[in-house]
Formats: sequence, structure tokens, C-alpha cells
Amino acid sequence: MEHEHQHSHQHHGPENHHHEHAHTAHAAHTVGGPVSWGMAARATLHCLTGCAIGEVLGMIIGTALGWGNVSTMILAIVLAFFFGYALTLRGVLAAGVGLRAAIRVALAADTLSIAVMELIDNGVIALWPGAMDAHLSDALFWIVLAIALAAAFVITTPVNKWMIGRGMGHAVVHRYHH
Repeated sequence: MEHEHQHSHQHHGPENHHHEHAHTAHAAHTVGGPVSWGMAARATLHCLTGCAIGEVLGMIIGTALGWGNVSTMILAIVLAFFFGYALTLRGVLAAGVGLRAAIRVALAADTLSIAVMELIDNGVIALWPGAMDAHLSDALFWIVLAIALAAAFVITTPVNKWMIGRGMGHAVVHRYHH
């Protein structure tokens, strides 16, 4: 019995030390530490992927149903948030986090990023002459959408860099990646 206890203790000692070291190193890297532009760009690209899927899907659905610009834009924004959160949830759930906690993580990680992205993206589309009236089959629709998403990426990346450096945004998600 004593041998089993020693074996158990010896078995868990190095793992705990490794886990503490990895957690400490990871925490120093993401909370209050220097954040690279590459890390911020990857977090923004992750967010942009979900937003782009939602935007395009919303525009396709709204156009196919013959909805007006405002209804289509609202649907696109709702779907952008949905898919942005869904991509984060997928990763956090895969790390073994329960659904309720994973939802809290996704909300904390992505809300500001998606909101800024949607503001910029939809602002460019709304202000671009003729873009709101362009159809899916028009080159103008796709050109302006690409420009809008690129502008959203460029403007949101520094926001994500700032948030990650303060332990917010995608820094919350990084705690669950091992």
C-alpha cells in the first residue's frame, strides 16, 4: 500500500510541476505580457472568419428572400456574431470545457472584437456608393465586401492586441489551449 502511494506521488509530481510551469509561462505570455502583432493578427483572423461566414450567409439569405437592405444587414450581423462565437465555442469545447463555461469564454473572448469588426465592415458597405444596392451577382458587391472585411481586419487587430495584452479577448481562449 505504501509503495502504491509513493508511486502515485512520484507519478503526479513531475506532471504537476510541468503543468504549473506551462500555465505560468502561458499566463506570462498572455496576461499583461508583450503581445506580438502575429498573435493579434491570428486572433483577429479567427474572429474575421466567423464574421465573414455570417456576413456572406446573411446577405445570401436576405437577398434570396427578397428582403430589404436593413433586414438583410441585421441578419448578416446576427449571423456574424453567431458564427464568430461558434468557432470559438468549438475550440473551447474541444478542450473539455463544459457548455455553460464555454459560452462565457466565447462571449468574453469575442464580443468586442466582433462588434468592432461588424461596425467597420457594415460601415464601409453602407457608406460605399452603390454597395447597398449591389446584388450577389455584381462584382461591386464582392469587391466592396472584400475591402470592408480587409478594413475590419486592419482596424480590429490593434484592438485585439490591446485586449490580449490585458488578459482579455482571445487571451481568455488561450487559457484553454494546451
